[in-house]
Amino acid sequence: MSFVKAGVIGHPIHHSKSPIIHNHWIAEHGLEGDYKAIDIAPENLKAGVDALIAEGYAGFNVTIPHKQEIFKLCAEVDETAKAIGAVNTVVIRDGKLFGTNTDAFGFIENVKREAFGVDFSHRPCVVLGAGGAARAIIHGLIEAGAQKIILTNRTIEKAQDVASLNNNIVEVAAWDKRSEILDGAGFLVNTTALGMTGKEPLTIDLSALPADATVSDIVYAPLTTELLAQARHGGRQIVTGIGMLLHQARPAFEKWFGVLPDVSAELEQKVLR
Repeated sequence: MSFVKAGVIGHPIHHSKSPIIHNHWIAEHGLEGDYKAIDIAPENLKAGVDALIAEGYAGFNVTIPHKQEIFKLCAEVDETAKAIGAVNTVVIRDGKLFGTNTDAFGFIENVKREAFGVDFSHRPCVVLGAGGAARAIIHGLIEAGAQKIILTNRTIEKAQDVASLNNNIVEVAAWDKRSEILDGAGFLVNTTALGMTGKEPLTIDLSALPADATVSDIVYAPLTTELLAQARHGGRQIVTGIGMLLHQARPAFEKWFGVLPDVSAELEQKVLR
């Protein structure tokens, strides 16, 4: 196998954990390749991508602020990325870009690995937030069989826009009702930055949430957020956010390097350092 070049594009990009993940797998599987973080400003997106094509890149991940704009440069975008409204993984073939999105896979795979017996179809799922991550997660929940999703966000118009993914399944609730809508739910996920180190706290009362519900938070700094600590204190299963980051990288790596890697405790610790 020839030397494979891949990377992640964004602006800024210095904070990205993706090079740690992919270069770990390259070494683990004894592959010839390299994965770099590449800073491309929004006004330079086309020129920056053209340079990657010219340099023989196999593909790249896409992060903020390019996940929507990259659509315009793709020859083809798959149904998953279209439904989510964002591309986070690109394969370059014959000088053309082919886009997909692995975030929904990463989220669902993480929950299945970390929580026992989660059934998304049995009871309502509650989603906090209506950004890009919420779109991917709701798509993943629907694909995994969710029959009812209650979505709440501080800006209700944003929530209504995300709910249009499937108005038969997704209903919108006011942000000030976020504690009340937990009554009878089987699954709760925070997709906002609330509770992240340096951000505002997430204030929510979990007392209405059944004790056998599962609670997930995509924030991983801190790893155990206040939401997860509160959930665990009530005896509920919890799922931390680091696994979504790790699992969404797996299918991307396979597309470029031909190997589907797995997530080890060693890699998780490396990313959390």
